[in-house]
Amino acid sequence: MEYVIKVCENCGAKNRVFERPGSRPVCGRCSASLDGTGSGASPVAVSDGTFDSEVLGSPVPVLVDFWAPWCGPCSMVGPVLDQLAKDYAGRIKIAKINVDENPSCSARYSVRSIPTMLFFKNGRVVDTIVGAVPRATIEEKIRSVI
Repeated sequence: MEYVIKVCENCGAKNRVFERPGSRPVCGRCSASLDGTGSGASPVAVSDGTFDSEVLGSPVPVLVDFWAPWCGPCSMVGPVLDQLAKDYAGRIKIAKINVDENPSCSARYSVRSIPTMLFFKNGRVVDTIVGAVPRATIEEKIRSVI
């Protein structure tokens, strides 16, 4: 049987994939789709329950956006993060956590203002942005983390 090596856009792992009609291969490390759908090309919604595994246990750096649906500045930053998730797929994971629905993580990281973006690397906070800032500012921080 012939196979190809596909690199996961979400975590960067190399996967041996046997090409079969109708198959939907997933990454052996992070279970992301290897067919280009749902593979880190858009922000991941996290919760108090999934935060540790999705963020602290991530093999790639993570930008976590603490936001709320009623927040105007959060709405301005959202489309920027969507585009950055596509542009930096496989090099950084972008996660979003709704502060109204997940108060534990907000308290754990002393988030007092939204939007707040925390940058995690190897399970630790390495940088922070508070407030709506231009794409260039967010991208500069992403480059310094990856």
